[in-house]
Amino acid sequence: MGETEVFNVPSVRKENCNHRIILHHDNASSHTAHRTKEFLEQENIELLDHPPYSPDLSPNDVYTFPKIKNKLRGQRFSSPEEAVDAYKSAILETPNSEWYGCFNDWFHPTEKCVKFRGEYFEKQ
Repeated sequence: MGETEVFNVPSVRKENCNHRIILHHDNASSHTAHRTKEFLEQENIELLDHPPYSPDLSPNDVYTFPKIKNKLRGQRFSSPEEAVDAYKSAILETPNSEWYGCFNDWFHPTEKCVKFRGEYFEKQ
């Protein structure tokens, strides 16, 4: 991984040397691609399974993308690279307390999904 990558496995391992790294993703094709799976296995990153057809359980769809989209709203970029750099900056500028809130908001519906064994349930 390059120096500008948002997720730097060695630095995460250094800060959390006694903890496992568990990744939750939404089964998008880029996340389930062979190359991605190889990388995660090589880095000893465990996967938290995501129920299919459950976009309401994807932190990226519920929190990250809308939050960053609002931060970048109205800006124009001259290249894809410039847009990616702006996205990375917005992610890195988001305070840890907001990420903590995202996790708490995500945990409740995920817990419900486990309780109902992946079956559909209405938001309440």
